[in-house]
Amino acid sequence: MPLALVHARYQLLETVRIPVAVVGSAFFPAATMLFFVVPFAGDDAVGATYATAAMITFAVMSANIFQYGIGVAEDRNQPWDPYTRTLPAGPAVRFTGRILAGVVLTYLSMLPVVVIAAVATAARVSPVQLLLGALGVAVVSAPFTLLGLAIGYSLPSRAATVVAQVVFFPLAFGGGLLSGPDDAPGFVRTIAPYLPTRGAVELMWAAVTDRRPDPLALVMLGVWIVVLAGVAGWAYRRDQGRRFR
Repeated sequence: MPLALVHARYQLLETVRIPVAVVGSAFFPAATMLFFVVPFAGDDAVGATYATAAMITFAVMSANIFQYGIGVAEDRNQPWDPYTRTLPAGPAVRFTGRILAGVVLTYLSMLPVVVIAAVATAARVSPVQLLLGALGVAVVSAPFTLLGLAIGYSLPSRAATVVAQVVFFPLAFGGGLLSGPDDAPGFVRTIAPYLPTRGAVELMWAAVTDRRPDPLALVMLGVWIVVLAGVAGWAYRRDQGRRFR
């Protein structure tokens, strides 16, 4: 664990030295809150609470897909990455350090959304709901972390940038993050339970409101985590075999 913390510290220092990387992951969720949630649902306590949970899920997606998808692909082009793979600590330490750093950046990316919700909307949660929501963030990060790792380890940096951008908005829109729980268009309601974004936002809604999550969406979230873990592991082993055999 101490070695994993060293790797996490390195990852964080490398990221914060380029502030736009931190600002970028928080910008879109915060901008969406300001331009869409505050004007249209800001005075509705229930609607604002649901919208805030959805935008937090949006921020989690943004932080993890882009950080891992693009960041890992770019790291693979740097001399430092091949060197760290020769160290005796093994891949588990590097993975753990990267994921710990990602969790910290994920929480940082959602802070603007929480502040905007508290200051500019009628959204309200109890201390217990706030704690459950904070714990929920760590849980719903899992599929998007794995998706980012799968993209980052399987594609070169330019392709990873394009793919991360291409999958991000369809997942957000198709999962119903840009509409209320029951206000999405018909085709979105049809496909949403099968996407990881819907299971993630259902968990967040259940944490901060009295909504019961959709069982199908939760089952599919678990399926996505298992599948993406397999794909990410395969991509890592494939990259390791190609470059270090």
